[in-house]
Amino acid sequence: MLNRIETAFQSGNYPEITQLLGTLDETDPWTQFYRARLWEETGKAEQAESTYRSLLRQAANQKLVLAARQGVERLQMERVQSRKQGIAEAIAEPTKTETGVLILAPIAPEQKTKAAQAMAQVMNIEPYSARMLLPSRGLRLYRVGAIGELEFYGQQLIQKGIPAFWSALSQLKAVTVHPVLRFESIAGMANVALQTGAEQAPQSLSFAWTDVSARVEGQIPIFEEVLDRDSRGKLLRKEKTQDYANFCDLHLPKQNCILRLSDSGYQFNRGVSLESDLQAHQPLSTAWANWRSVSQILNQKLPQQPVWSDFENFGETALEHHEFLSKLTTNIDLFRREDSDWDPAFQLYSSLLFLNPLGG
Repeated sequence: MLNRIETAFQSGNYPEITQLLGTLDETDPWTQFYRARLWEETGKAEQAESTYRSLLRQAANQKLVLAARQGVERLQMERVQSRKQGIAEAIAEPTKTETGVLILAPIAPEQKTKAAQAMAQVMNIEPYSARMLLPSRGLRLYRVGAIGELEFYGQQLIQKGIPAFWSALSQLKAVTVHPVLRFESIAGMANVALQTGAEQAPQSLSFAWTDVSARVEGQIPIFEEVLDRDSRGKLLRKEKTQDYANFCDLHLPKQNCILRLSDSGYQFNRGVSLESDLQAHQPLSTAWANWRSVSQILNQKLPQQPVWSDFENFGETALEHHEFLSKLTTNIDLFRREDSDWDPAFQLYSSLLFLNPLGG
């Protein structure tokens, strides 16, 4: 019977192979092998590979193990060739060679095992490595490269049920960000004074609170060079985090812009009073208390809008791509000795969410 199946494979007579396999014991390893081979040749690669790998783990017959291993290798080679061809076609247009980023969005922990196996196939990596890359909360900057290639991979990941998106550098740089000096009013329509040039009067912008689609919050570390001692007591100069600057972006898709508030740039002594009824007899006296009052106002006015606040984890993945970050305008002005890649990382984080609203 197996000889008849081999002959049918040589002639490509798949209906006959299906009929012959139906007469055999489905638990027999050779039946499973030929079933997998039929799937392989009829375009059901995932089913075929799954069966081949199962036989590699369980089969004792060395001839069968070798045949199953060759099947896995054929499928892997076919996948590599298909990937190369797909990428070549994806970057064929000049606009598709522009640099961009591929982002992985959060995936539920209970879905990670299956998703990791799918991602491993798409990206040609080990399932364990794929599982470590999949975020459970927040975003992860997975890859920087030609936007056409990233789009190709992103579409395959999405087809496998893995949430992902991509953005080109030009799209990210086109996002308008307005630093906010203060709220002039918050009742009904909100009105803010926007920072402009150093010698120019602030601009005014009004919006309805319902225009805000999302809030993005994050803390940017402020580093200072300090003297420390090593294990031998020798003085060393080290860079340590001395403080954090708080930022909160309000996304206004209707106005096609982001409003950026920060505890370092907000004029707490001007504009709308930040004192609530509970604070009426306790004047605000610290930067933390001032910023907390601004946050309370936003919580009251934006109770339903999603809040993205997992910037630190995203930032850690973004810092690996200094060259890309250096091409972004940060719209962040902090008083310190040297610039930090954390600034463009926050700009990137907020811009990505503005271009690709995901919900909270």
